[in-house]
Amino acid sequence: MPATPALPLTLEPPHAADADLARRCARGDDEAFRELYVRHAELVFNLCLRLAGEREAAADLAQEVFLRVYRHVGRFRGGSTLRTWIYRVAVNHCRSRLARRRPEVSLEARREREPVEPVAPGPDPEAVAAGAELERRLERALATLPPAFREAVVLRDLEGLTYEEIAEVLRLPSGTVRSRIARGREALRLALEATR
Repeated sequence: MPATPALPLTLEPPHAADADLARRCARGDDEAFRELYVRHAELVFNLCLRLAGEREAAADLAQEVFLRVYRHVGRFRGGSTLRTWIYRVAVNHCRSRLARRRPEVSLEARREREPVEPVAPGPDPEAVAAGAELERRLERALATLPPAFREAVVLRDLEGLTYEEIAEVLRLPSGTVRSRIARGREALRLALEATR
């Protein structure tokens, strides 16, 4: 019996899968939107948290971002990945909402109002305490950066986007993105040194 020639395995390119998911969402397919939400909810919340600096505001912002995505997903054209398009929606929404927000209470005052959750004992309590302190210092330092630098540093160093993806999200030339990241990192380093 002659061997059957192997059929080439063709996988759908990610952009095509994204475009199909976006089309299904735009047509009102609730299952498709649930899939989109499940894929991207954590990254949207984390981005909002890092830009807003507090969990409650981040939760509200993330919810608003997904409402915008739901309403405007028909505008996704597939020129980038769906993830990049959602990041763009999230950054733009956070910019506009945070710019209109009234002056914030300091991080220390917010912490005094927020209930402190007990920390489960870990393998090394000193390491846990040092890690928590470093995280608080990083939050405070990030909050001091100008929004343009904070966005670039968060997208690159905390969210792990490539320079090209950041350029798409922020709609900036790649050179400007690299400059903002470099300047933001330097400002962050100085701010971290000042909080010692």
